[in-house]
Amino acid sequence: MEHADNTDIPVTDMSPPSKSRTDYGEIAHNGLWKNNPALVQLLGLCPLLAVTGTVVNALGLGLATIIVLVGSNTSVSLIRNFVPETVRLPAFVMIIASFVTCAELLMQAFTYELYQILGIFIPLIVTNCAILGRADAFASKNAVLPSAFDGLMMGVGFTIVLVVLGALRETIGQGVLFSNMELLFGEAAIHWKITLMDGYQDFLFLILPPGAFFGMGLLIAGKNILDERAKKKLQSQKIEKTAVSKRVRVTGNVG
Repeated sequence: MEHADNTDIPVTDMSPPSKSRTDYGEIAHNGLWKNNPALVQLLGLCPLLAVTGTVVNALGLGLATIIVLVGSNTSVSLIRNFVPETVRLPAFVMIIASFVTCAELLMQAFTYELYQILGIFIPLIVTNCAILGRADAFASKNAVLPSAFDGLMMGVGFTIVLVVLGALRETIGQGVLFSNMELLFGEAAIHWKITLMDGYQDFLFLILPPGAFFGMGLLIAGKNILDERAKKKLQSQKIEKTAVSKRVRVTGNVG
């Protein structure tokens, strides 16, 4: 009787291949910090520097930008397989312009005084390179949900920079915080204003456009310092792990 051959036979895995999962944490980290459109890409600086005299102005422009980013990213992702390469960018601009018009009409209907203050910078969202860049670099290559989430995170990251810069200029420039918030949130926000110092004389440098450049420089410098500290900490941890691994003694029987 012949004995069965015990040679191992490779078994083919018949299970369907697993789909690559979208890393939403990485998308959020990119939008809020690592690839922030204002601090890293330095896009959309014209409206950012122009309207950040107060928190309410910055927040109004930021919310409009979020609406446009989420809407345009979602729409571009939906049509990404149907638009020819030759008309891709014009189609993206038309989509962005449509959502900017929607945001503009909403502001005219519900926050008309704030809309008048922001003026031309609401329609100029159409030319914001951060929005067109996300549509071309991310939304045109990814599914709807990741594209919408990417637009939300990029918009929130941009808005955070707007609000922080607006708060910096408002507090140092005027000695108050959250003034005129009723323009965005209605009568309930009339008493939100915080007076930091009575009789404060306005610091015109931060109120005027040069102060916006100065404040933006401080924010960028602060981010670079934090990134450098995080990088050095990571390098030191790697060195410690390498040193520990070298001290490990491997024992065994020597034939």
